[in-house]
Amino acid sequence: MAIWSIVRRKVVNGCNSSYFSSIIGKSWKSTSAKASHPRYYGALSKETSVFVRGSRVVVNAVSLPSYLGSSLSSNAIMRVTLPCIQTFNTSIRLFSSDEGGSVDAVVPYMGESISDGTLATILKKPGDRVEADEPIAQIETDKVTIDVSSPTAGTIEKIVAKEGDTVEPGFKIAVISKSSGAATKVEDSEKKPEESKPEKKEEKPKPVAESPPSPKVETSPPKEKPRAPPPPPPPASGASPREPQLPPKDRERRVPMTRLRKRVATRLKDSQNTFALLTTFNEVDMTNLMKLRSEYKDAFLEKHGVKLGLMSGFIKGAISALQNQPVVNAVIDGEDIIYRDYVDISIAVGTPKGLVVPVLRNVEQMNFAEIEKEINRLAKKATAGTISIDEMAGGTFTISNGGVYGSLLSTPIINPPQSAILGMHSIVNRPMVVGGEVMSRPMMYIALTYDHRLIDGREAVLFLRRIKDVVEDPRRLLLDI
Repeated sequence: MAIWSIVRRKVVNGCNSSYFSSIIGKSWKSTSAKASHPRYYGALSKETSVFVRGSRVVVNAVSLPSYLGSSLSSNAIMRVTLPCIQTFNTSIRLFSSDEGGSVDAVVPYMGESISDGTLATILKKPGDRVEADEPIAQIETDKVTIDVSSPTAGTIEKIVAKEGDTVEPGFKIAVISKSSGAATKVEDSEKKPEESKPEKKEEKPKPVAESPPSPKVETSPPKEKPRAPPPPPPPASGASPREPQLPPKDRERRVPMTRLRKRVATRLKDSQNTFALLTTFNEVDMTNLMKLRSEYKDAFLEKHGVKLGLMSGFIKGAISALQNQPVVNAVIDGEDIIYRDYVDISIAVGTPKGLVVPVLRNVEQMNFAEIEKEINRLAKKATAGTISIDEMAGGTFTISNGGVYGSLLSTPIINPPQSAILGMHSIVNRPMVVGGEVMSRPMMYIALTYDHRLIDGREAVLFLRRIKDVVEDPRRLLLDI
């Protein structure tokens, strides 16, 4: 601005023709701006100029009064060389020459405990039209599947990543063009290579057709031949009968484990290696709970809009048992024991991609209807693969219902860092002695696996006994006995 102050004073006070001629250049046609750096084009409003470092700027005198404080002829052209001035006015609106612009679709933040993931599926292809927040790809992590959404509406210009890549938050997946014109250009550019590719494809299959037989001959026969010769010499040792037991290689498939399956396998093995696992069993007569359900299921559905299931009864029983035996709700942390005064129950849900355990928060404050609604909501999200990490984090106790698959008896494994897990099983009519008479009763085996380092057998047995009492006589919940 110091230079502008000098120019303003010279113009207002009047300057000699030699000085003014040094400022006033030649005609517009003979003058051009030469810059050593890239130019930025913008829509300029009145009385606005752009100066780029090391550039020669040509300014029309009509826009100068606000800077020079003098009136010059509208035909005058000023040429000022500013070697070190770089000024940008906020009224400039930068734009690109393709009448739109591109936006990158990147991997979102995936959670505190998740640093990377695998690009499992790409849902869109170049040239497809997408709306804002529409998923274009899915990332599989150790715990959950995350969608990569489009940040804006437009057309996918190109896909940068490919399926199977390991990606981190901020990794670019695709480039989305916001302009419609770019979409047509992309489609045209795709069509052209497609037309030229067939010619190349016709040439490639010829050499490729000759190559496949050679590797097959090199890989399979050599492996079978070297292994075959050693066994024949000692036929008496019994090595020959073992050979036919080996499955043929061409009937085996090798598939990489998903991240979720790897995570489940690691956690379960860590549970076995860390905890002193012990399981105790009991059986429950389901007559009264099933009778209660059959009598009130229609009224319950009409009022609350959700079906009354058996799971809510067992959750209520588990809450009562955890309150009576708080050590089952505790956990070992180093050399300390952490007792929790709240109950967050994890429900194991089997999905096509693996086992997930969504958590019911503060379930001790819920009634039957609230428990059933929350179970349905989380189960639907888990099956659809849209459940979030926050909805699976934490949990003080887990319930696994293998009875939905027909399991009669099992020993569930603790879900770290919890200390116990309840296993439910299928309901089977069995002959039971009731009041001195043998009667057919719907019975269920229940199992409690617990960490014997923290929980003694007495607490574990009393815990299961409490659940048995509450489920067999739900009126105990009303009377708190």
